[in-house]
Amino acid sequence: MTALAQADLATDVDELENHAGYDVEAILARATAVAEAAERAGEVVLAHRARLVQADMRQRAGDVDAAATVFLAVHDWAGRHGCRPLLARTHYHLALTHHYLGDQAASLEHMLSAVELLDDDALPGLRILCLLRLSNALAETGSPDAARQRNLQAERIAVEHGDEARRMIVLNNLAYQEFELGDIEVAWAVVERMHESAAALGRDFLIAERDTIANVQIALGRYADAERTLRDVYDGPPWFEVHDAAYAALTLARAQRHLGALDRARDSLDRCRRLCDENELAAVRVLVLAEQAELFAATGDFQDAFEHYKQFHIASEEQRNSQQEARARTRQAMLETAEARRDAERYREQARRDPLTGLYNRRYVNERLPQAIAEAEAAGRRLTVALLDLDHFKRINDTVSHDAGDKVLVAVARLLATAPECWVARLGGEEFLMVLPAVGAAARLEAIRQRIKAHAWSSITGELPVTVSIGAASTVPGDGSDQSDLLAEADRRLYQAKNAGRDRVVYA
Repeated sequence: MTALAQADLATDVDELENHAGYDVEAILARATAVAEAAERAGEVVLAHRARLVQADMRQRAGDVDAAATVFLAVHDWAGRHGCRPLLARTHYHLALTHHYLGDQAASLEHMLSAVELLDDDALPGLRILCLLRLSNALAETGSPDAARQRNLQAERIAVEHGDEARRMIVLNNLAYQEFELGDIEVAWAVVERMHESAAALGRDFLIAERDTIANVQIALGRYADAERTLRDVYDGPPWFEVHDAAYAALTLARAQRHLGALDRARDSLDRCRRLCDENELAAVRVLVLAEQAELFAATGDFQDAFEHYKQFHIASEEQRNSQQEARARTRQAMLETAEARRDAERYREQARRDPLTGLYNRRYVNERLPQAIAEAEAAGRRLTVALLDLDHFKRINDTVSHDAGDKVLVAVARLLATAPECWVARLGGEEFLMVLPAVGAAARLEAIRQRIKAHAWSSITGELPVTVSIGAASTVPGDGSDQSDLLAEADRRLYQAKNAGRDRVVYA
């Protein structure tokens, strides 16, 4: 893949994450195409980022279980590979999932982690979204002042980067937050800033923004203004999210009821009910029953008002039970994903371990050693690789027993594993590998040789001694040596140690 094509793919993913649109299906389709393209190009991190957008769109469409499974899987991958930017994104999405589950404490915890992990060069749009979600999590856990500060911080970032669309999202969030807290005058001051932002954008308010403004107007007793704000709510473009239109229709009915325009209120409520029925908006449908009861009470029909209040409470309880069941399903899906992840990690660990000694095996060496060499090279440090081979080991197996030979291998492994600042593997048979810093390596390897020789072996091997020959080599920053070169050099030194009489260290 050319550098230009790779840059184009990265730009596509950035734009997906930075989207400010409301067309869930279109964004989902684009995210799917980008994820597939990134997968074909071998761009694993970009593919994961696109999958997170996919899952986010599915969560918005109501498929919380499947989305949570994707979020957890990508979170696990990012954690295992130490990918901070991806971890920040998965924490953000898991925060939203826990919000849907009603676990606001866990939501806050994930958002704090997301914000901490964001790099300074993270896209401004992503930083704004994270601050918004953190603000909501703080408000939901009873920290309104801290929530307000995060909103204001997000607005400052939007202003600094000239992102008026994001600024409008922040202001709408802040206005509704202040409305819910009961700080209506503060909420109205934010609404006035929303008017400035809309003028800068050169567009009318979106339905969700109008709903926020109308709620604040109703709280101020400005019912006619609220009706004017929402009167053409049904004429918006088709790409608005339908639940926004349903909530706005319900708010319009409330404004008209307060005005005494009960016929218009009934019409708005009927439209809202139809939207709920056509689009299975159960949560809004429950609120329609409560508003219908208020409307009957306003006309003096207290019997019907009472009946609708009863229906509202029954529907509320049913909805609560349904939400609890849905949350339980999502939690189960998350638990199953976590359990599968633990199983997979356990199997991966088992596959990297030698069953007899518990040390790492050759498979782990092939995975880890190139990475260790690259890390040392990047840091300008030298790394030492040592091959250790037990002397005359076949004689122990033949003279004493294979069981005794196994016990010797286990004991040697234990002696090697206690060495600090290194990792050890069994390559097979009686051959071991140690990887350690080059500084002081010669003295440490000599101490290991002596420790093995001085160990009390008589209870296992009788009069037969147990000694080890060691060949070691070190990296040299800038010489371009790889794993193969280093192991070949260490093996040559091991051969020299054997030829020189065994029980010695030969270190290049």
